[in-house]
Formats: sequence, C-alpha cells, structure tokens
Amino acid sequence: MASMTIRNLDDALKQRLRVRAAAHGRSMEDEARDILRAALSTGEGRPRNLAAAIRDRIAPLGGVALELPAREPIREAPDFSA
Repeated sequence: MASMTIRNLDDALKQRLRVRAAAHGRSMEDEARDILRAALSTGEGRPRNLAAAIRDRIAPLGGVALELPAREPIREAPDFSA
C-alpha cells in the first residue's frame, strides 16, 4: 500500500474532516481515504460541455412542459432608403 502526506491543509478544512470522521465513527485518515475512494471511483467522464452538464444534473428532477407560441409570418423588412 502506498502512503502520502498532505501539507498546507487549511485549519477549517481539517476541522471539517475531523467532524465528518467522528460522525462516521472512524479516524480522519480513514475518512480521507473514503472521500478519495468515492471521488475517484466513478468511471464516468466529465460532460462534454456546459449544456450536457446542466442536462445531466437537472434530468433526474423531471421536466416542465412549456407551451410554444404559434409562429407568425415574417415581417416586411424596413425601408431605409428615404
């Protein structure tokens, strides 16, 4: 097994990790390992663009059926010759 050291960790972040570890009944090291494992275990790639990312995030919530307005004929182009 490999090991690593994390330097320059903010005190607030360390405190949040400590609280989270205590809530789950494990050590800070084990909690950090679990967070890394969960974050890196997803095999999915990132969405290709912003629209795909938004769609992926909103899709599980369902959709809204919007009423589309009726199309109208194209207006005459204005005459700027005068």
